[in-house]
Amino acid sequence: MEAVRLEWAGGAPKLRAAEDMAGQGLVTTVSSRAGTAMVVGWVGSFRDRVAGAHRLLDAFGRPGAGPHLPSGDYAAVLVYRDRILLMRDESARIPLFFRESDDRVRAASTSARRLGDGAELERRYFCRYLTGNMAQPHTELTPFTGVHRILGGEVVELSPTGQLRGRVPRRVSHSSGPLPPAAGGAHPGTAAKDLRRALENAVSRRMGTTTACHVSGGMDSTSVALLAARTLAGEGSRPGDLVLLSGRFGSGELAAERPYLDEALEEIRRHAPGARPVIVDAGDVADFDDFRHHAGDSDEPHAHAFRAPFWSRLHAAAAELGCDILMTGCGADPIADANPFHLHRLARTGRLRRLTRQARAWAQGSERGLRDIVHAYVMQPTLPLAAERIDMLVRRGTVLGGLGTFGRPPWLRSRFARAHGYREASIAETRFVFGRAPEQSLYDAANYLAAPDLLSWHRAREDGYFLSHPFLDQEVIALMRRLPAEATFCPGRPKAVLREAMADLLPSRIRDRAVKIPFNELYSRGLRRHGDELIDLCRSARHPLVREMFDVETLCRAVREARLGIGDSYSWDRVNSSLALVMWLEGLVSAGS
Repeated sequence: MEAVRLEWAGGAPKLRAAEDMAGQGLVTTVSSRAGTAMVVGWVGSFRDRVAGAHRLLDAFGRPGAGPHLPSGDYAAVLVYRDRILLMRDESARIPLFFRESDDRVRAASTSARRLGDGAELERRYFCRYLTGNMAQPHTELTPFTGVHRILGGEVVELSPTGQLRGRVPRRVSHSSGPLPPAAGGAHPGTAAKDLRRALENAVSRRMGTTTACHVSGGMDSTSVALLAARTLAGEGSRPGDLVLLSGRFGSGELAAERPYLDEALEEIRRHAPGARPVIVDAGDVADFDDFRHHAGDSDEPHAHAFRAPFWSRLHAAAAELGCDILMTGCGADPIADANPFHLHRLARTGRLRRLTRQARAWAQGSERGLRDIVHAYVMQPTLPLAAERIDMLVRRGTVLGGLGTFGRPPWLRSRFARAHGYREASIAETRFVFGRAPEQSLYDAANYLAAPDLLSWHRAREDGYFLSHPFLDQEVIALMRRLPAEATFCPGRPKAVLREAMADLLPSRIRDRAVKIPFNELYSRGLRRHGDELIDLCRSARHPLVREMFDVETLCRAVREARLGIGDSYSWDRVNSSLALVMWLEGLVSAGS
């Protein structure tokens, strides 16, 4: 989807925005004596998008200026007399790409497909994409040769004629002031107060004219909606300013979430009586519904396209009510919970007695074995590829047996993998996910694990809004990154700091629950309903790269195994990503025919 495009006509830059998206407030254009800024999304505060765009234009207005990037969810193109800047915020929710040849940028756009040539595909990208769900957003490669991704927090500088001058990573500045020092947050009560303040700021920055909050009945989404309700109550909200959006299941295991959902909605409306609950019947939804459309029409392969039917139904309901932003609780699990890779730090620093004591507490609190805890959080981050290789050897016998996050899936042809750098891509991805300090890399990786952002982007023109995630706000991430393990770790009580932070608002039923029902039923239902169709689509794929890349029959066998419940979430993710890639390549064929 192309919201903004920069190109050159007669040697002069020409910048244009999609009129319908500008009319919806998704694109903001401002000008001053210094130049023009076109911002997709929002800078600083959602409600103050125009002022935020002006501040961004002014901040980079002086030659050689290198300020911190402000917070927000945005991609921006700044055109000055003497230079052009392309940039994205650090969270990188909004895409931005440029096409380059001979050290000159020929065009920039929010759409890689509009810049690329379907006949010139970058095969290294597909190896990187297939290493895991996080590989795609944080790497420069795109599916198209000569088209590059601007990374999160990066500023690309061009001359007025498009000559590439440099690419510089920037750090985000937190608009709400300095964070508390780590020592001050060592006490759980102090940490909870700091987290509450950071979440309040994150929610406040994302409030719109008509704000929708996804409410599932879990602690994370309920916390976001409660803080939004409190913010509106303090402003004297009007009826309809807050929409509480929920998917309800009348049968199956997800029906057990209904009492939690009802109690969450009741408590939120106690703080904001004018809030409008919108309950969407999702009982007939299954993963992979209309998979050809959701996976085939996107700008890039979309690893989570299988879950798009559920989110699309919720999106449509919010769009009908004229919502201009939808907040979720996505990201809370890795961000607000205790960091298990703290055990790896204890091992690195030789504190083995403390490691043993805390590993036992982790095992007891999570009802797992001590050996499993040490393997997952100490051994696997140390030698991730070797650990996966051993798991596959131990659990061999099925296609999905032992298939983890990084190892080559059996249906990816070894010849293709060797020719286009799959092993190098796997090494790079493991370094990103674990790094030299896995307890810090967790927060960087969490930013890319969360949410259906590609779906939100794909639907934005139709819906009139983007998703936004307060738990992935950079202020919240920075706070949790600085807290010591003593402030966050409470055996048997996940997300203890968040529970304490929201203790005065959350209903006791929701505050005290430790486990939420996953969406596995939607996945198994989808494979039962669409498994044969997916297999037929793979076998009938017309794009030549599908058979060059995949052993199609092995991929089909993996689909059949997943339908039988063989494997785990890691191996199913590998199947989902591969199926999405097949459908995306077929979309290129359909678009060209």
